[in-house]
Parts: sequence; C-alpha cells; structure tokens
Amino acid sequence: MYLIKTGRKFNWNILNFFGSSSSPVQEVKKQQKVHDYSHLIWGIDYVFDWLQQEQKACMTAWGKDIKAGDQIILKKDNQSHRYQIEEIDYYSDPADMWIALLKQIG
Repeated sequence: MYLIKTGRKFNWNILNFFGSSSSPVQEVKKQQKVHDYSHLIWGIDYVFDWLQQEQKACMTAWGKDIKAGDQIILKKDNQSHRYQIEEIDYYSDPADMWIALLKQIG
C-alpha cells in the first residue's frame, strides 16, 4: 500500500470502509482486563506488600492470562481498591503463579 502526499488531511473515517471499526487506542483498551480478587484472602490466596515508593505494591498470586496494563480489585476493611499492573512475571512452577508490580489507581 502506497500513500501519496496530496497536501490534504487524511480522513481516518475511510478506514471504516475497510472494516476497521475502532482506533488502535480502543483496541488496546479492549485487551485490558479487570481481575476481581476481592473475594480472596490475603496471606492464603495472595500476598500483597506495599513498597517504599508512593502508591506502589508487590503482589504474588495465582491466575492465568493476567498481563501488564490489566487491573486488579482487592478488598481491605470492606473497601474495594483498584490497582493497575505495571509489570508481571510468571513463575515456571506452578505455571499460573505470578509476581507483579502494582500501582494504586482507585
């Protein structure tokens, strides 16, 4: 595909004609998931430790298909708190165990 510079602004709506119904930004947002861990018990199902950095924490837990950019909901003192995963690394055994760097977002 070749683009010819015509001096006109490109009309992105023409992409809809070719079957693209959303922008790349919307596609990334669709791929982000929210994982609700609020029903799980700290110290048994997961471990959560605040870091010295402001609003950052480290969490170890189990779960598949969790990626950087996803969000996790945890409950403490009957209040829900939301965190975004900044980095995540899976252990080799068990394969669904992971450790992640989280940032509090709500």
